[in-house]
Amino acid sequence: MILARVSGFLPSWQSLGLAVISAILLTLAFPDFEFWFLAWIGFIPLLLAVDRERGSFIRSFATGWLFGTCFFVGTCWWLTYSMIRYGGLAPIVAYALLLIICLIVGVFPAIFAGAVSILMKRFGRIAVLAVPFVWVATELLRHLIAGTSWNAIAYSQAFSGWGRSLASVGGIYLTSFAILTFQTAVVAVVLNAPLFSRRVTDVVAEGEVGMVGTRFQRVQLVAFLGIFCLGALFVLFLFGIKSSASAHEESVPVASVVTIQPNVPMSGLNYDKWMGLRKRHVELAEKALRELADRSPEGVSKPTTVVFPESPMNFMYAEDKEFQSFIHDFASSHNVDVLFNSAEPNPIDGKYFNSAVLTDTQGREIAQYDKIYLVPFGEAVPAPFENVIPALVGSFSYGTKYEVMPFGEAKAGIVICYESAFGELSRQFVLRGADVLIEMTNDGYLGPTPVLRQHLANSVFRAVETHRPLLRTTNVGISGYITDQGEVRDATKSYSEDTRVWPVTKSDGEQTFYVKYGNWFAWLCGLVTVGILVYAFFRREQQAI
Repeated sequence: MILARVSGFLPSWQSLGLAVISAILLTLAFPDFEFWFLAWIGFIPLLLAVDRERGSFIRSFATGWLFGTCFFVGTCWWLTYSMIRYGGLAPIVAYALLLIICLIVGVFPAIFAGAVSILMKRFGRIAVLAVPFVWVATELLRHLIAGTSWNAIAYSQAFSGWGRSLASVGGIYLTSFAILTFQTAVVAVVLNAPLFSRRVTDVVAEGEVGMVGTRFQRVQLVAFLGIFCLGALFVLFLFGIKSSASAHEESVPVASVVTIQPNVPMSGLNYDKWMGLRKRHVELAEKALRELADRSPEGVSKPTTVVFPESPMNFMYAEDKEFQSFIHDFASSHNVDVLFNSAEPNPIDGKYFNSAVLTDTQGREIAQYDKIYLVPFGEAVPAPFENVIPALVGSFSYGTKYEVMPFGEAKAGIVICYESAFGELSRQFVLRGADVLIEMTNDGYLGPTPVLRQHLANSVFRAVETHRPLLRTTNVGISGYITDQGEVRDATKSYSEDTRVWPVTKSDGEQTFYVKYGNWFAWLCGLVTVGILVYAFFRREQQAI
């Protein structure tokens, strides 16, 4: 008896199988597999599974939860690398923790599936047209509650270009909406195919005369709304391309950036090794400066900034006199500005900021940006747990100011590692006049895993959203010049030493729709979803077509 009751809350094995198939397809759409086109069909099995279980919110929720958990395990298994290699955890413990994390984050796709089942139960299968709105709303919800949108569906398109230009209008959420809209149209046709294939005489013969008008009106509505959504997306797509083209103009470089990829190891550093690696920073920078001089003798007359990426080197400019002397000697001897990652004191709480510090040709600080988006439980512990759980890397203070930095006549917004996952940060920099974005990243703790290209995918969308080039300098890779169209150029190989020299140009000051209005589209989808759900609770259950 008890077993029978419990089984009543469990989805069928067919529905669970469809959910797993969706998770596999979408996992294959992301790095390192990068079969990006699978994202455009990957949701179809899940939507068919939700339709099968539409009579029960609990069964639909469970179906979505399995899908979400499998998807995040498949795309974020690299989280175990640092746990095992640097945290000393046994693999079975590390993967158990990974499963717990993915079960938690998997709740958001579960909410999506549960909400869609409610709408299908109340409005019939026509409710499938609400799927894109509900999915975007739950992606926004994940961002607001979990503090991350890592591997949002849009990021699967970072290296394909399909739908990428939409991000300049509505950010990653509009691209996700486009992906779901295409599949929703397919599923709407599949679910209503029996009605399309039935003749009116058949319906009459079966005694459903009173339902003929209603049923065919619904078919017409499904067709109309499907065509309308696809047409609207096409217009937005053209708008994104037009906006992209108008913002893309060749201009004369006003400065140069010399960036190094030092490949600093994540462990085993002592003072002697640390000093040797710092010397290697200089050698790599000098090599790149010579290349700049050989390539364009007049180029060295432009303001030049050498960028040292984020790494385990742990510079402390304000409190380390010897390091200040080192920066002065290097900058003055080569007539360059220097941008580097540094732990800078916060006099208010006695902690440190994770900062980017820019010094002039005499080694004097001229600008400082303090990291605003700290890695949860890595660089800072959220307030409720601050005195309970220690941070894994360090307990830093949150930055509060969107400081832009001078690079010759241009201005740059600095993005430190994990911050490239937040479109709002890049948007704020551009609103404050940034002509270019510069990212300083260290993914070495996560090893030679898919995280390298997944992280790069975030940077691609930041460039597209703002129509500003993003110059990505990393410790172990992947460094590269990302154009304002999202094309990755001059990329480095991972886990190798390398250098790059890139021009810095001044923008025309134009701002994309996304820069002006932010995540407007995500909030619109959230309002639509809430409105439909509220209305659903006041409507009688509708027999699906």
